Amino acid sequence: MDVFQTLILGLVQGLTEFIPISSSGHLVIGQHFFIGESNHLFLEWINIGTLLALLVYFRKKILQVAKDCIQNRDYRLARNIILTALPAGIVGYLLADFIDSVSFFGSLVTVTVTLALVGFIMVILERLPKASSVQSLDTLSAKRALIIGTVQVAALIPGVSRSGSTIIAGRIMGLKPALAAEYSFLASLPIMIGVTIKLFASASDRQYFIDNGAMLVLSNGVAFLSGLIAVGFLMNYLSRHGLAVFGWYRIGLASVLAIILLIQSVE
Repeated sequence: MDVFQTLILGLVQGLTEFIPISSSGHLVIGQHFFIGESNHLFLEWINIGTLLALLVYFRKKILQVAKDCIQNRDYRLARNIILTALPAGIVGYLLADFIDSVSFFGSLVTVTVTLALVGFIMVILERLPKASSVQSLDTLSAKRALIIGTVQVAALIPGVSRSGSTIIAGRIMGLKPALAAEYSFLASLPIMIGVTIKLFASASDRQYFIDNGAMLVLSNGVAFLSGLIAVGFLMNYLSRHGLAVFGWYRIGLASVLAIILLIQSVE
C-alpha cells in the first residue's frame, strides 16, 4: 500500500471503530478496492491507534473504576466489563487462526449481508421490547452484562460492528443510548488490550510489524486522532438521538455493494 492508501485506511479505522457502522467491514471494503484482498493482520495492528484513543478519552472513567475497586471495594462495574468482554475474547482467541484463514471473514458478500441485517435492527431498535431501565452502569446486573457480551461475539464477523452489537444489546438490556455507548467502549478495552498483547507475543506478528513499521505507525496515528473525534461525536449524538441514522447508512452502503457485486458477477 502507498502512503495515501495507508492514510485512508487509518482514517476509516478511527472513524468507524466507534461509530456503529463496522470498522472491519469498511476496512475489508477499502482493502478490496485498494489491493484486491483483505489483510486481517493489518486490521489487528491498526486497532492500537483506536485503543489509545479510548484510553485517552475515557481516562477519568477508567481511573474512577480502578479507584472504586482499590479504595471502595466496589467491583460491580469492573466485574461487568470483564463479563461482557469474556465471550468474544474467548471465542476470538480460540478461533483466531480459523478467522485469519477462512475467506468468509474477508468476503465482500459477508460484509454486504451483515451491514444490511444489523442496519435493519438499528432502524427498528426503538420499537423493540426492552428490559427494565438501568440508570447507571454500576446497577447493571451481571446477567445482563453477560448477555451483552454474548451478543458481542457476532462482531467477529466483519460488517456486524463491535460497538453496534453491544450498543444494541445494551439498549435492549435497559441502558439509554449514550450510556450503552459508554459501556460498549469500556467493555471493548479488555479485548483490544488482549489483541495488542497477542500481536506483540507472536513472532510472526512482530515480524509483520517490522516489515511494515512505517505504514502501521502512520495508519495508527491517523486512527488515533480520528478515533478521538469519532468517539466524542458519538457520545454527544447518542445523548439526544438513537441509532436509526446509522442503520439507514448501513442499508444504503449494503445496497451499493450489492449492485457492485451483481455487476461484477455478470461481467
